[in-house]
Amino acid sequence: MAQLKTYLNFHGQCKVAMNFYKEIFGGELSIMLAGESPVADQMSSQYHNGVLHSSLKTPDFEIMATDMSPAKPVEGNTVHQCIICKTEDEARQLFEKLSSGGKVMQPLNEMWFGWIGTLSDKFGKYWMIECDKKN
Repeated sequence: MAQLKTYLNFHGQCKVAMNFYKEIFGGELSIMLAGESPVADQMSSQYHNGVLHSSLKTPDFEIMATDMSPAKPVEGNTVHQCIICKTEDEARQLFEKLSSGGKVMQPLNEMWFGWIGTLSDKFGKYWMIECDKKN
């Protein structure tokens, strides 16, 4: 079964925010800057100092976050429920069902790490569907 996690968008303040949360909650923090990622050459250099993906893992929960967003961040679309799927099939099925009657922000597509897509459902709630290649 898929796992549900919270995914936050900080639009330029991700590194500072995630270090703040680490001070509060403890845990293991990993941060990947866009300019140090496998897709660095596919994006403008103005984004290279931004956080492409970060994760704060504690024994009880995980918070993930980024500075990147397919839509301009405004309060209301800065929090996504992130479903980590076990298989590409599961990701496709959940994406199709959740996007029915809603709006696809980023179609489910393959990246270097696996599959990812974002949407808002018919109730206006934001979702990120992901499936890592390691799964």
